[in-house]
Amino acid sequence: MGTPRQFKENVRQLKESGGLGLVNTDIRWSYELFEDSYKEKGVSGLTGQEFSKYGNYNMSQQGKGMWYRAVLNPNSDIGDGRDCSELIHWVPNGSKPRYPQSISPKILAGYAYSEVKIPDTKISLNPDGEQTVNLPTWVWLDETKFKPVKVTASLPGTGLWATTTAKPVGLHLDPGTKDADVSPASGDCPIGDDGRIGTPYVKGSGRKSPPCGVTYRRSTANTGAYQLKATLTWRISWEGSGGTGGTLPDGTFDSAVELDVQEAQAVNR
Repeated sequence: MGTPRQFKENVRQLKESGGLGLVNTDIRWSYELFEDSYKEKGVSGLTGQEFSKYGNYNMSQQGKGMWYRAVLNPNSDIGDGRDCSELIHWVPNGSKPRYPQSISPKILAGYAYSEVKIPDTKISLNPDGEQTVNLPTWVWLDETKFKPVKVTASLPGTGLWATTTAKPVGLHLDPGTKDADVSPASGDCPIGDDGRIGTPYVKGSGRKSPPCGVTYRRSTANTGAYQLKATLTWRISWEGSGGTGGTLPDGTFDSAVELDVQEAQAVNR
């Protein structure tokens, strides 16, 4: 985006320095293309397209709109921005870009998605350290760190906006060995009505089956530590201007904890 003054100045800089510039997204686009197409009213000698509605980079419309440029988004599978039939086009204030490849709430949602910062999937355990054969290990997440995360992207002057929300929905446990039982049996610990995944251990609950946890049936004396893998799924949705909205692919994030498991010690009398 740029004002008429910015557009004209950037073309001037491109003419003097060559190479890529703010107005340029491809080395094949020289300053002559911009001068032919936007400096004077008439037909572009290079592209054969008419740009009679523009003259002197629309300097007479300073403050009444902005120039928009086709760009490539490395985080999106949307088509090549260079396919836009008008490389740089004018959008009056309060109007939306008119080309199919132009920015939209859905595209803004994709930009917002790329900026969502998901906290590390760090689980809490009890016992926190060496585990014991046949005694359950309780697993839960710190609820204060796993709240929905929202990011909003907007396009000034157009009324276009989108808010992308990432919400944790469940944790999957893989104990790292077949000699273990997980709780629930599927290994999928859902998010509860209170927004928490798993339940913190309470003293005296040692032999109870945890809502989310694992019970190892064999020690690691001969195998080395087990890798307890926890995969947290975040559901991604978005809403935007004009009543738009939808979903984006879920995000999954892993963490692993090495656990040593000892045999239960008994005293014979």
